[in-house]
Amino acid sequence: MFEITEDLIKKELNVIPSTGLYKSKEEFIKEAINTLLAARKDLRITIACELYKRDEISFGKACEIASLNIEEMKEVLYKRGIKRSVSASLEELEGMAKKAVVFEVMRE
Repeated sequence: MFEITEDLIKKELNVIPSTGLYKSKEEFIKEAINTLLAARKDLRITIACELYKRDEISFGKACEIASLNIEEMKEVLYKRGIKRSVSASLEELEGMAKKAVVFEVMRE
């Protein structure tokens, strides 16, 4: 197996549009990344965790990227020492709590 140098990668990317298989280098790179991520669940999970830790995505989006359900994602975050954060403000949380109490009272 031969080593792919940075220079060779640049040459390959520059020739992609002229092959007629992709409209642009960007389109090719996007498909290459999607293919890699489809094959590497561990990489998707790691990326989702890192983006969530940096507060760049929501918990739900992290679950989606990692292809995990809520409980699985909670466990992954816990094992990696990543604390879950609540993005709602205190006022929003109080409002949700009040609505939940009112709804429960109405059900009775």
